[in-house]
Amino acid sequence: MGMPLELNTLIVTKGREKRIEENLFVLEKEGYRLYPIDIPVEVKKTLESDTSGTAVIKKIEWQNHLTTITYQLISLNSTN
Repeated sequence: MGMPLELNTLIVTKGREKRIEENLFVLEKEGYRLYPIDIPVEVKKTLESDTSGTAVIKKIEWQNHLTTITYQLISLNSTN
């Protein structure tokens, strides 16, 4: 039996990110997802929204059908 896996090239937060330090965030997503590590990726609130910033993913954890990513925000676009 295979394991369902989704490949993502951007971070879509849907407002569920949690700040753990100044520019360091954690986000939990349903299912198993694979993200590029240590390269800049876009951050969006929804798939259709404008880019809100750029981040570098530092850590990915898979457990109990959840993916937890830890990312560092390296630039923030103004929301005004």
